Amino acid sequence: MRLENKVAVVTGAAKGLGGEMAKLFAKEGAKVIALDLGELTYECENVEYYKLNVADAEACKVFFDYAKEKYGKIDILVNNAGITRDAMTRKMTDEMWDLVISVNLKGVFNLTRYVGPFMEEMGGGSIINIASVVGEYGNIGQANYSASKAGVMGLTKTWAKEFARKGVPVRVNAIAPGYIMTDMMNTVPEDLLQKFASLTMLGRLGQPEEIAKAALFLASDDASYVTGHILSVNGGMRL
Repeated sequence: MRLENKVAVVTGAAKGLGGEMAKLFAKEGAKVIALDLGELTYECENVEYYKLNVADAEACKVFFDYAKEKYGKIDILVNNAGITRDAMTRKMTDEMWDLVISVNLKGVFNLTRYVGPFMEEMGGGSIINIASVVGEYGNIGQANYSASKAGVMGLTKTWAKEFARKGVPVRVNAIAPGYIMTDMMNTVPEDLLQKFASLTMLGRLGQPEEIAKAALFLASDDASYVTGHILSVNGGMRL
Protein backbone atom coordinates (compact mmCIF):
# COMPACT_ATOMS: atom_id res chain seq x y z
CA MET A 1 0.00 0.00 0.00
CA ARG A 2 2.56 2.54 -1.17
CA LEU A 3 -0.03 5.32 -1.57
CA GLU A 4 -2.12 4.70 1.54
CA ASN A 5 -4.11 7.77 2.62
CA LYS A 6 -2.98 9.72 -0.46
CA VAL A 7 -5.30 11.69 -2.73
CA ALA A 8 -4.39 11.40 -6.40
CA VAL A 9 -5.73 13.25 -9.44
CA VAL A 10 -5.18 11.64 -12.84
CA THR A 11 -6.19 13.35 -16.09
CA GLY A 12 -7.13 11.44 -19.21
CA ALA A 13 -8.05 8.55 -16.95
CA ALA A 14 -11.03 7.01 -18.76
CA LYS A 15 -8.82 4.38 -20.39
CA GLY A 16 -5.30 3.73 -21.64
CA LEU A 17 -2.34 4.93 -19.62
CA GLY A 18 -4.47 7.12 -17.37
CA GLY A 19 -6.86 4.29 -16.64
CA GLU A 20 -4.04 1.93 -15.69
CA MET A 21 -2.51 4.56 -13.42
CA ALA A 22 -5.82 5.30 -11.72
CA LYS A 23 -6.49 1.61 -11.05
CA LEU A 24 -2.97 0.91 -9.78
CA PHE A 25 -2.94 3.98 -7.53
CA ALA A 26 -6.28 2.90 -6.03
CA LYS A 27 -4.95 -0.63 -5.50
CA GLU A 28 -2.00 0.89 -3.65
CA GLY A 29 -4.30 2.72 -1.24
CA ALA A 30 -4.95 6.12 -2.83
CA LYS A 31 -8.28 7.85 -3.28
CA VAL A 32 -8.24 8.68 -6.98
CA ILE A 33 -10.14 11.31 -8.93
CA ALA A 34 -10.17 10.24 -12.57
CA LEU A 35 -10.62 13.20 -14.93
CA ASP A 36 -11.73 12.78 -18.52
CA LEU A 37 -14.28 13.98 -21.04
CA GLY A 38 -15.39 10.39 -21.62
CA GLU A 39 -16.89 8.00 -19.09
CA LEU A 40 -14.60 5.49 -17.40
CA THR A 41 -14.21 2.17 -19.23
CA TYR A 42 -13.71 0.30 -15.95
CA GLU A 43 -15.05 0.09 -12.43
CA CYS A 44 -12.68 0.40 -9.51
CA GLU A 45 -13.20 0.99 -5.83
CA ASN A 46 -11.79 4.31 -4.61
CA VAL A 47 -11.79 5.81 -8.13
CA GLU A 48 -14.15 8.75 -8.55
CA TYR A 49 -15.00 9.98 -12.04
CA TYR A 50 -15.15 13.71 -12.73
CA LYS A 51 -15.90 14.99 -16.22
CA LEU A 52 -13.37 17.65 -17.21
CA ASN A 53 -11.86 19.21 -20.30
CA VAL A 54 -8.33 20.14 -19.19
CA ALA A 55 -8.15 22.73 -21.98
CA ASP A 56 -10.91 24.71 -20.24
CA ALA A 57 -9.09 26.91 -17.73
CA GLU A 58 -12.24 27.98 -15.89
CA ALA A 59 -13.46 24.39 -15.55
CA CYS A 60 -10.08 23.39 -14.12
CA LYS A 61 -10.40 26.05 -11.41
CA VAL A 62 -13.91 24.77 -10.58
CA PHE A 63 -12.57 21.24 -10.29
CA PHE A 64 -9.67 22.33 -8.10
CA ASP A 65 -12.03 24.10 -5.70
CA TYR A 66 -14.22 20.98 -5.61
CA ALA A 67 -11.33 18.62 -4.86
CA LYS A 68 -9.86 20.95 -2.26
CA GLU A 69 -13.17 21.23 -0.43
CA LYS A 70 -14.01 17.51 -0.60
CA TYR A 71 -10.62 15.99 0.22
CA GLY A 72 -8.71 18.83 1.85
CA LYS A 73 -5.52 17.92 0.02
CA ILE A 74 -4.03 16.68 -3.24
CA ASP A 75 -0.92 14.56 -2.80
CA ILE A 76 -0.43 13.43 -6.40
CA LEU A 77 -1.24 14.99 -9.76
CA VAL A 78 -0.70 13.09 -13.01
CA ASN A 79 -1.04 15.25 -16.11
CA ASN A 80 -1.74 12.51 -18.65
CA ALA A 81 -4.52 13.83 -20.90
CA GLY A 82 -3.40 14.15 -24.49
CA ILE A 83 -4.54 13.95 -28.10
CA THR A 84 -3.01 13.68 -31.57
CA ARG A 85 -3.88 15.39 -34.84
CA ASP A 86 -1.12 14.17 -37.11
CA ALA A 87 -0.12 15.65 -40.47
CA MET A 88 2.98 16.73 -42.31
CA THR A 89 3.81 20.33 -41.47
CA ARG A 90 2.87 21.62 -44.91
CA LYS A 91 -0.59 20.11 -44.48
CA MET A 92 -1.15 20.90 -40.80
CA THR A 93 -4.00 23.33 -40.22
CA ASP A 94 -4.22 26.00 -37.53
CA GLU A 95 -7.02 24.00 -35.93
CA MET A 96 -4.88 20.85 -35.71
CA TRP A 97 -1.99 22.79 -34.19
CA ASP A 98 -4.07 24.79 -31.73
CA LEU A 99 -6.11 21.83 -30.50
CA VAL A 100 -3.09 19.66 -29.68
CA ILE A 101 -1.23 22.51 -27.98
CA SER A 102 -4.37 23.47 -26.04
CA VAL A 103 -4.92 19.98 -24.60
CA ASN A 104 -1.39 18.59 -24.35
CA LEU A 105 0.44 21.68 -23.15
CA LYS A 106 -1.96 24.30 -21.84
CA GLY A 107 -4.04 21.54 -20.26
CA VAL A 108 -1.03 20.59 -18.15
CA PHE A 109 -0.59 24.22 -17.10
CA ASN A 110 -4.30 24.73 -16.34
CA LEU A 111 -4.37 22.27 -13.44
CA THR A 112 -0.81 22.62 -12.18
CA ARG A 113 -1.13 26.39 -11.77
CA TYR A 114 -3.51 25.63 -8.88
CA VAL A 115 -2.31 22.25 -7.61
CA GLY A 116 1.41 23.09 -7.45
CA PRO A 117 1.06 26.11 -5.13
CA PHE A 118 -1.52 24.19 -3.07
CA MET A 119 0.99 21.37 -2.57
CA GLU A 120 3.48 24.00 -1.39
CA GLU A 121 0.94 25.16 1.20
CA MET A 122 0.21 21.57 2.28
CA GLY A 123 3.92 20.74 2.73
CA GLY A 124 4.67 18.53 -0.26
CA GLY A 125 3.40 16.42 -3.11
CA SER A 126 4.27 14.71 -6.37
CA ILE A 127 3.41 15.99 -9.85
CA ILE A 128 3.96 13.64 -12.78
CA ASN A 129 3.71 14.90 -16.34
CA ILE A 130 3.32 12.43 -19.18
CA ALA A 131 5.60 13.48 -22.01
CA SER A 132 6.66 11.25 -24.92
CA VAL A 133 9.62 9.80 -26.74
CA VAL A 134 8.71 12.08 -29.66
CA GLY A 135 9.12 15.07 -27.36
CA GLU A 136 12.71 13.94 -26.89
CA TYR A 137 13.54 12.96 -30.48
CA GLY A 138 10.82 14.42 -32.70
CA ASN A 139 8.76 12.49 -35.23
CA ILE A 140 7.73 12.98 -38.85
CA GLY A 141 4.13 14.14 -39.16
CA GLN A 142 3.82 15.11 -35.48
CA ALA A 143 5.15 18.66 -35.27
CA ASN A 144 2.29 19.71 -33.02
CA TYR A 145 2.43 16.65 -30.76
CA SER A 146 6.24 16.62 -30.42
CA ALA A 147 6.27 20.36 -29.70
CA SER A 148 3.62 19.94 -26.99
CA LYS A 149 5.49 17.09 -25.32
CA ALA A 150 8.83 18.90 -25.49
CA GLY A 151 7.04 21.80 -23.82
CA VAL A 152 5.80 19.47 -21.09
CA MET A 153 9.40 18.50 -20.34
CA GLY A 154 10.34 22.17 -20.09
CA LEU A 155 7.47 22.78 -17.68
CA THR A 156 8.63 19.81 -15.61
CA LYS A 157 12.13 21.24 -15.16
CA THR A 158 10.76 24.71 -14.36
CA TRP A 159 8.16 23.54 -11.85
CA ALA A 160 10.66 21.28 -10.08
CA LYS A 161 12.58 24.49 -9.31
CA GLU A 162 9.60 26.76 -8.63
CA PHE A 163 7.60 24.58 -6.26
CA ALA A 164 10.58 23.51 -4.15
CA ARG A 165 12.26 26.91 -3.91
CA LYS A 166 10.97 27.51 -0.37
CA GLY A 167 12.30 24.19 0.88
CA VAL A 168 9.00 22.34 0.51
CA PRO A 169 9.30 18.82 -0.99
CA VAL A 170 7.00 19.25 -3.98
CA ARG A 171 8.54 16.91 -6.55
CA VAL A 172 7.88 17.34 -10.27
CA ASN A 173 8.94 14.68 -12.76
CA ALA A 174 7.95 13.49 -16.21
CA ILE A 175 7.64 10.12 -17.88
CA ALA A 176 8.50 9.91 -21.57
CA PRO A 177 6.86 6.70 -22.82
CA GLY A 178 7.96 5.02 -26.00
CA TYR A 179 5.44 3.27 -28.21
CA ILE A 180 2.86 1.77 -25.85
CA MET A 181 -0.01 -0.51 -26.90
CA THR A 182 -2.93 1.75 -26.08
CA ASP A 183 -6.06 2.33 -28.17
CA MET A 184 -4.17 5.13 -29.93
CA MET A 185 -1.87 2.50 -31.44
CA ASN A 186 -4.69 0.31 -32.76
CA THR A 187 -4.92 2.41 -35.91
CA VAL A 188 -1.23 1.97 -36.71
CA PRO A 189 -0.54 -0.64 -39.44
CA GLU A 190 1.05 -3.88 -38.24
CA ASP A 191 4.20 -3.37 -40.31
CA LEU A 192 4.81 -0.04 -38.58
CA LEU A 193 4.26 -1.58 -35.15
CA GLN A 194 6.87 -4.20 -35.98
CA LYS A 195 9.24 -1.46 -37.14
CA PHE A 196 8.76 0.44 -33.87
CA ALA A 197 9.41 -2.75 -31.89
CA SER A 198 12.61 -3.40 -33.85
CA LEU A 199 13.92 0.03 -32.85
CA THR A 200 13.95 -0.93 -29.18
CA MET A 201 16.71 -2.83 -27.42
CA LEU A 202 14.08 -5.09 -25.84
CA GLY A 203 12.53 -5.86 -29.23
CA ARG A 204 8.92 -5.17 -28.27
CA LEU A 205 6.37 -2.46 -27.64
CA GLY A 206 5.39 -1.43 -24.14
CA GLN A 207 2.23 -2.17 -22.18
CA PRO A 208 0.16 0.47 -20.34
CA GLU A 209 0.75 -1.16 -16.97
CA GLU A 210 4.50 -0.66 -17.40
CA ILE A 211 3.98 3.10 -17.57
CA ALA A 212 1.61 2.90 -14.59
CA LYS A 213 4.30 1.17 -12.52
CA ALA A 214 6.79 3.91 -13.37
CA ALA A 215 4.22 6.50 -12.32
CA LEU A 216 3.62 4.62 -9.06
CA PHE A 217 7.32 4.85 -8.25
CA LEU A 218 7.43 8.60 -8.89
CA ALA A 219 4.20 9.14 -6.94
CA SER A 220 5.39 7.19 -3.91
CA ASP A 221 7.83 8.03 -1.15
CA ASP A 222 10.25 5.59 -2.80
CA ALA A 223 11.11 8.49 -5.13
CA SER A 224 11.52 11.01 -2.31
CA TYR A 225 14.86 12.26 -3.72
CA VAL A 226 13.81 12.34 -7.37
CA THR A 227 12.69 15.61 -8.91
CA GLY A 228 13.19 17.49 -12.17
CA HIS A 229 13.78 14.15 -13.91
CA ILE A 230 12.56 12.89 -17.29
CA LEU A 231 12.13 9.13 -16.96
CA SER A 232 12.31 7.48 -20.39
CA VAL A 233 10.28 4.26 -20.44
CA ASN A 234 10.78 3.12 -24.00
CA GLY A 235 12.43 -0.29 -24.05
CA GLY A 236 15.73 1.28 -25.03
CA MET A 237 14.42 2.90 -28.18
CA ARG A 238 17.05 3.92 -30.71
CA LEU A 239 15.98 6.65 -33.13
